[in-house]
Amino acid sequence: MMGNTSGMIIICSDSVGETAEAVVRAAISQFDAEHVRLKRYSHVRHADELVPLMKEAASEKGFIAYTLVQPDLREAIKELAIQFNVRIVDVMGPMISAFVDTFASEPKRTPGLLHQLDEDYFRRVEAIEFTVDSDDGKDLHAMHRADLILLGVSRTSKTPLSIYLAHKGRKVVNCPIVPEMLPPEPLFHLPVSKIIALTMTPEHLWKVRTERLKSMGLPEHSRYASMERIQEELDYASGLYDRLGCKVIDVTDKAIEETASLIMEWM
Repeated sequence: MMGNTSGMIIICSDSVGETAEAVVRAAISQFDAEHVRLKRYSHVRHADELVPLMKEAASEKGFIAYTLVQPDLREAIKELAIQFNVRIVDVMGPMISAFVDTFASEPKRTPGLLHQLDEDYFRRVEAIEFTVDSDDGKDLHAMHRADLILLGVSRTSKTPLSIYLAHKGRKVVNCPIVPEMLPPEPLFHLPVSKIIALTMTPEHLWKVRTERLKSMGLPEHSRYASMERIQEELDYASGLYDRLGCKVIDVTDKAIEETASLIMEWM
């Protein structure tokens, strides 16, 4: 039986630390661990920088996941782990060892090779900045420069989906659909292949909006979360999608990753 886990996991890297964090988050997803906190220490270059994070892990009774490629840092963190009685997890070490043993090749031991500032990296950074600036219809003039336009009524996961796709290098504009507002004129002059509409069952959208109001400390029975208003918005949006002739995805039972994968296939 899985318990409700709490505590801290410290991520230590002589580069950005994204690799270690991705592995840690994948592991966390297997547990009821909503109270586990992550803290990342990036660009660690000297052994004395390891001491404060080791003390923190000890005081929080947590552990450290690390990606260190420099031999002196790898040895230092092992010694400090014994000294402070802190568990450490070497995220890349076993993989590097397997590569060395299998292919008789020596690693470059250069931090951050995975995140070199190559063309793909710049493209992703540009896409993220573009998408954040265009979130929730903030810059509708950017539609012509976007790779993808996401449409949907409030709380259909437009923003998290946009950011996820931006991390894949896609420039996204997400545009809220509201009956009281005319749809942006540029929509009708764009290739329909660039437009994806999101929808959801009224019942599920009601649950999402009600929970949202609760989390904000607002009355649960506002018109925003009423079934009448939700149906009105969904009907209006459906009519607009028909006019545009765009693809529509029902995201009711879909994870962000699943919806993104479907969109990437279409693109």
